[in-house]
Amino acid sequence: MNNKQAIAVLFASTLAFTVCFAVWMMFAIIGIPIKESLKLGDTEFGLLAAMPVLTGAVLRLPLGILTDRFGGRAVFFALLLGSAVPVYLVAYATAYWHFLALGFVLGVVGASFAVGTPYVARFFDQSRRGFAMGVFGAGTSGAAINMFIAPQIIAAFGWQMVPKVYAVAILVTAAVFRVFAHPDPGAGKAGAGLMQQLAVLKDRRVWKYCQYYSIVFGGFTALSLWMPQYYVKEYGLTIGQAALMAAAFSLPAGALRALGGWLSDRFGAHEVTWWVLWVAWICLFILSYPRFDLTVYTVSGSETFRIAVVPWIFTPLLFVMGIAFAFGMASTFKYIGNDFTQNMGIVSGIVGLAGGLGGFLLPILFGALVDLLGVRSTCFMLLYGITWVSLILMYVTEVWHAPILGDARSASGVTPAASSSTPDSRR
Repeated sequence: MNNKQAIAVLFASTLAFTVCFAVWMMFAIIGIPIKESLKLGDTEFGLLAAMPVLTGAVLRLPLGILTDRFGGRAVFFALLLGSAVPVYLVAYATAYWHFLALGFVLGVVGASFAVGTPYVARFFDQSRRGFAMGVFGAGTSGAAINMFIAPQIIAAFGWQMVPKVYAVAILVTAAVFRVFAHPDPGAGKAGAGLMQQLAVLKDRRVWKYCQYYSIVFGGFTALSLWMPQYYVKEYGLTIGQAALMAAAFSLPAGALRALGGWLSDRFGAHEVTWWVLWVAWICLFILSYPRFDLTVYTVSGSETFRIAVVPWIFTPLLFVMGIAFAFGMASTFKYIGNDFTQNMGIVSGIVGLAGGLGGFLLPILFGALVDLLGVRSTCFMLLYGITWVSLILMYVTEVWHAPILGDARSASGVTPAASSSTPDSRR
């Protein structure tokens, strides 16, 4: 494969995905003033913020199939052009259902991941594929870019200017993508029919990778949407301050994904994912503690201590968890790149669908738990439980039968069994 073409495709696709992800996360910021003006509850805000994620999740599978059929260049360019209009119209919405409907339509930008992943992967050999997909996946840093840009636009011109600026950015990105992108070498080579392609759903590894991705990507997406308003409500910060603090989670999760791809190439997807889940589990355990008073009765009376996860502890923990999620997103797709080379479009679409559905459902559940229990840290309690399920699943299917530090074959990433659910073959 021509190396210059590969680099050009990687650049164009990563740029496009970064812009798409920033747009996808738009309601995380503009949703805060919208929530105040419409007097929405936490559950309603969660639905508003997550609505674009639903469309992005549902469309990942069909767009993954279309990418295998028609090529990433054509599908990605059409996606960019088609999403600009609904993004622009958000500026003129006035009712809650307007925002939900437009959010549902513009959510197509979130499906760009299922287009770009197989498109980029086909330009790189297997030894560099994990790193290349990690670079492309770094486009999730668009969530952090949104947190830097949107509050500044709101402060200067009002929230209505944000979707207008983003619509123009999408059109400019489409033009740049068209110039640098090259024809997809895998377009039209997936000769199997739809039902034959969907037969991959019978492979239990696909569902296991869906579980992993639902926490590393679904959790990342949900927290990127939820954290700005969490900082506003829990710590009394302004929108600008809250977005800046929340970027401590979103930025490393995007920027360090390429490093996660390199580590997956070097040590194997299994090893990286295993340690990612443990790090996330520990962080979530600490973050789950709500503010509370502890009264100790002594011989001379009682002493009351106020215990809380203060911002200077909370934010570094988010930062560490963001890094872990970045590595986990890259390692999950290293699994797919190794095990499903000929079906990457549809498998990445299925796994991306699971991650996207997690990103859609979790903010709604976050809001529902707050409305029901009145404790904001319940969002971390929920993620803690999901991570625990993933750890148990990985232990039963992989660690129970294989050394967690791997061997030479797992480090090379050549043997599919090194990242499959049947690690007995590694012995």
